[in-house]
Amino acid sequence: MSRAEPTYPVSRAPRPLWTLGLLRSELVITVRRRRTLALLAVLAAVPVLIGIAVKAETGDGGSAGGGGGGPAFLAQITNNGLFLVFTALAATLPFFLPMAVGVVAGDAIAGEASAGTLRYLLVAPAGRTRLLLTKYAAVVAFCLLATLVVAVTALIVGALLFPLGDVTTISGTRISFADGIGRALLIALVVAASLTGVAALGLFVSTLTNSGIAAMATTVGLLITVQILDQLPQLHALQPYFFSHYWLSFADLLRDPVPWEDVWRNLGLQGLYVAVFGAAAWARFTARDIDA
Repeated sequence: MSRAEPTYPVSRAPRPLWTLGLLRSELVITVRRRRTLALLAVLAAVPVLIGIAVKAETGDGGSAGGGGGGPAFLAQITNNGLFLVFTALAATLPFFLPMAVGVVAGDAIAGEASAGTLRYLLVAPAGRTRLLLTKYAAVVAFCLLATLVVAVTALIVGALLFPLGDVTTISGTRISFADGIGRALLIALVVAASLTGVAALGLFVSTLTNSGIAAMATTVGLLITVQILDQLPQLHALQPYFFSHYWLSFADLLRDPVPWEDVWRNLGLQGLYVAVFGAAAWARFTARDIDA
């Protein structure tokens, strides 16, 4: 075997408790992988680099945003460091965050098959459906972890480099800093939920091959392809059905009052992708001959 066999707990405990133990073990294994730690380090570096760049620009007498360019909220960072959270999420959501999730999801099943541990996992009394659900739950947990790494790092860097205080919303109204923190947390949760569709797609791709690298590359390739197609005006009629189309709708949560329409469309679309590709992954995995 190319890597040590994971030690999933097998006991006579009731099945729900056994499942929690399996999920806990899967989360620990996922987070401890060097590849995962490297992805999280890259994500944490993005808000650091943005904060330093904005600080250096304004320190030289310039204005943040470079005359209106850059991610949303960039021009507001110098007035309130909390906006670095929103800027970092807007900068990482189109590519860095979904790429990290695609890598983890693509490796979920195919990585076990290529390492020769998938057959070992299926010997345990979890069953294929329970194992697949556990794998997906671990990937969803990584979606939340990756998003919080970006948000928390951005908040720390923003507090160190810029002033904090009341937040001016996109609508021009002012809300308290505590309310701003609450909205930042809500935005982080919405961003994490926005990645669940990519997670389901990656898990499905992972059931199609025994090569973890091929599954990861295919998932990231599909992500890039959909992002490109979402920019073509000729595909305007299809774009509302692309999983990335409403990703940046989280900006509406900084309006007062909040227009929820696009946020709900985004969450509903992710739920549709989870249902379709989750069912496809289950159908493929439960009928698959495990020869590795």
